[in-house]
Amino acid sequence: MDSNSKFYVAGNTGLVGSAIVRMLKKKRFYNIISSPSSHWDLTVQSRVEQFFRLNQPEYVFLAAAKVGGIGANSASPAHFIYDNLMIQTNIIDCAYRYGAKKLIFLGSSCIYPKFANQPIKEEELMTGALEPSNDAYATAKIAGIKMCQAYRQQYGFDAISVMPTNLYGPNDNYDLENSHVLPAMIRKFHEADTNVVTCWGDGSPKREFLHVDDLAEALYLLMNQYSDASPINVGTGEDVTIKELAETVGSVVGNKEIEWDTSKPNGTPRKVLDVSKIKSMGWKPTISLRDGIESTYQDYIK
Repeated sequence: MDSNSKFYVAGNTGLVGSAIVRMLKKKRFYNIISSPSSHWDLTVQSRVEQFFRLNQPEYVFLAAAKVGGIGANSASPAHFIYDNLMIQTNIIDCAYRYGAKKLIFLGSSCIYPKFANQPIKEEELMTGALEPSNDAYATAKIAGIKMCQAYRQQYGFDAISVMPTNLYGPNDNYDLENSHVLPAMIRKFHEADTNVVTCWGDGSPKREFLHVDDLAEALYLLMNQYSDASPINVGTGEDVTIKELAETVGSVVGNKEIEWDTSKPNGTPRKVLDVSKIKSMGWKPTISLRDGIESTYQDYIK
């Protein structure tokens, strides 16, 4: 890659895509193209083909996806599997056919079995049943990994798959109905009109959280140095309980009493990625959870 290289960031206005754009500009790459959804419907093959024919990017970050929390996934599984299959199929195929040098496909840690061994190694993929509440989304993401592997095997196309842990940061989705746990928690604490905030479960499950700017730095390293059919995990390798997360959010947003609704499910007891592979390449996260929550909260209230 050099200063004139042409980058296509699919999903450039979302959580991950906007972080990739910030990272590229910080590193003085300015030849960045995007496909605004108002003009380019990425689920339509002919539109994606037209976009690639006109722009012919060299390096593709496939961060466009239909995403949402447990509620949205449970309510609209058809939308999640259809939209994601179409978006990734169209972009991976066109990137190959229009001569892109490399593509990074952004997967998700939800591709791993519900009861995978912890910390989760990349080899755990497809060794057990998925979490039922978002298996349509996870199945689409697994298909994306398989498509990258197939295009590498048959055509020699340098497509790699990256599995990030739970992400958060600027430009996140704070909708209580379809967002993920951390942004939803930030909004819930901010909007609480009493001194008590109710959270689901008993707070005991453990989860891992990575600031999206740390992910962007990892993606830059992988675009430069990783070329393999095997997917690669990106995370902190450390987890916190949901109770600890809620207490941290509460101390950032404004101390409130936390009430746990134990009639609601806890979900999987623990979920943390084994990130030894990417750490062996010299990458490590630099943004602490508290610092990341503080900056994310400032983004939310601005």
